[in-house]
Amino acid sequence: MSAADFFPLARPASLSEIARIAGAEIRAGSVGDSASGALSSALIVGVAPLDWSRAGDLCFYDNPRYREALSECRATACFLRERHLALLPKSVAALVVDDPQRAMTLATAHLFPDALRPESLFRSSGVSPGAAVHSDARLEPGVVVDPGAVIGPGAEIGAGTIIGPQAVIGPNVRIGRDCSIGAHVSLTHALIGDRVVIHPGARLGQDGFGFVATRKGYLKTPQIGRVIVQDDVEIGANATIDRGGSRDTVIGEGAKIDNLVQIGHNVVIGRFCAIVAQSGIAGSCEIGDFVALGGQSAVAGHLTIGEGAAIAAKSGVMREVPAGQRVGGAPARPLRRFLRGEALLDRLARKDKPT
Repeated sequence: MSAADFFPLARPASLSEIARIAGAEIRAGSVGDSASGALSSALIVGVAPLDWSRAGDLCFYDNPRYREALSECRATACFLRERHLALLPKSVAALVVDDPQRAMTLATAHLFPDALRPESLFRSSGVSPGAAVHSDARLEPGVVVDPGAVIGPGAEIGAGTIIGPQAVIGPNVRIGRDCSIGAHVSLTHALIGDRVVIHPGARLGQDGFGFVATRKGYLKTPQIGRVIVQDDVEIGANATIDRGGSRDTVIGEGAKIDNLVQIGHNVVIGRFCAIVAQSGIAGSCEIGDFVALGGQSAVAGHLTIGEGAAIAAKSGVMREVPAGQRVGGAPARPLRRFLRGEALLDRLARKDKPT
């Protein structure tokens, strides 16, 4: 079986070009003088982990746990901080930066731009004959629709957007320009901004969990709001975002939502938030700008999380969190207090049992 090349290199880049893109300073090992044209013109044709690298590759080092892997590096060049220069093998050119991971991200995006957003899985252009597009839908020029996709009446899709196979775009849904809607995504009752990426299997706009308890069981509350996703949002695979019940569910500009996240009805997510995998946010919460929620964290309903707050992984938030505060644990409390409590429990657990 031949090896698959899922992300082909856009084109080789010289070391000087990589340094310019990432804002790095080139330092030489034993390969020559850092001012020499030979070093600056060395070509980068791939990226790799430290211990898998070979000539032509680019890598980065920013964590002491990978110090041994750094000693095995055989790449052409490596991003790292100046204080780590002595650890780099002499055969590897150093690209000195303040933030190696950021530099590597910029360089990788330049070398492999197709990896920045999902493309057509059918590698086609235009609307596939195997798609079902209602005659009342409006698609701007340059929209790609893969086989099996369904686009309902009144839907509007902007130029440069890709609709993956088996995706379902409901009636009157609006999708902006240069978006990527993955395979098996379902969008109903939703307004989607520009440059939004929604990964396979995500569900947006379905009923929120609204019921009223009665003596005869649960009475369903109509959910008549929408989901509004602002520009530059990315939503992970199999995430679910319920439409609003009495008001809109809103995902703010630049927010990044990981796989398997659940966001309830009427929730408002601020700008540039990061919500990590398997987190859940109950209905009617308000999440401020630049908030970070760790994996498997949960937020009870009708709470406000202040701007810049950080919620540790596996936390259970049952009270409002002030702006800028870091909390952890279940129930969540200020992070230092939570960590002290965990340390105390650990010390008690280590003590010998009484005789």
